Amino acid sequence: MDIRKYKSEDCVEIAKLFYNTVHEINAKDYTRQQLDAWATGNIDMHAWDKSFLEHNTLVAEENNVVVGFGDMDDSGYLDRLFIHKDYQDKGIATAIITKLERQAATHDVFVFTTHASITAKPFFEKHGYHVVRENKAIRNGVELTNFIMEKHPAK
Repeated sequence: MDIRKYKSEDCVEIAKLFYNTVHEINAKDYTRQQLDAWATGNIDMHAWDKSFLEHNTLVAEENNVVVGFGDMDDSGYLDRLFIHKDYQDKGIATAIITKLERQAATHDVFVFTTHASITAKPFFEKHGYHVVRENKAIRNGVELTNFIMEKHPAK
């Protein structure tokens, strides 16, 4: 597996990965209506590309297939972390988040935050994040439960 910086030409493949991962992996914790509201399949590619370019965005590839991605902004906010539905539990998310956190630390960012789905919450807890509070997000008029989580690693 190779982890590299995001390139604009990755956006379409990442959007497909996001949609498929949400609809397959998160289906155990969210209703069909919630999944459809969360991942509509109609992503504004320009906005996503701009966001990925503004953030520190990493892409994991295996045999020329994008198998995961994650992005963190300058404040230490982990915006997205998604792993291909067929590549779950192979250490890819751990590799991406570890690299993002290490790179942020080189810029004196030592508090990391994220909005974790019900599905992702155990992963983040395993990696030192704790729940600040449960959150109710509204996506396309549908309520989704997630968790605002923080990590305060030792400096």
